[in-house]
Amino acid sequence: MAVELARTAGVTLVGAMASDAWGCARDGFITLWRRVHPERAETLAAELDAARADLLASRENGDELSEAELRAEWQGRVRRLLRDRPDIAAALRELLDELRPESSRGSADVGEVRMSGRATGKGRVYQAGRDQHITER
Repeated sequence: MAVELARTAGVTLVGAMASDAWGCARDGFITLWRRVHPERAETLAAELDAARADLLASRENGDELSEAELRAEWQGRVRRLLRDRPDIAAALRELLDELRPESSRGSADVGEVRMSGRATGKGRVYQAGRDQHITER
């Protein structure tokens, strides 16, 4: 359960880094960290800002691997935070609920799908964020 919550937190946090929800996400995660490791709160704030700068640069350069690495890094940090203090799980869930877009509230799926495709010549690209059925004749 903590692993899934940490995964969701990593995806949500990194997604918020490039959105209008960044200020709320940043403040919320710093508040959680302060409850567990008050001595690390200022360092964490600087690390979050650096991660956001990295994310924005990687998106500008089309570097999807860096974004995936950031999600994994923050997932691990949150998992360790939950390991140290499992009692903050409810506060983390509340924060994640606040950060979810209105359109996905009430849905079990929380995350982001980013796709890109390129076909040359007579090539074709088929992409879907979920189920896809293709019948060609």
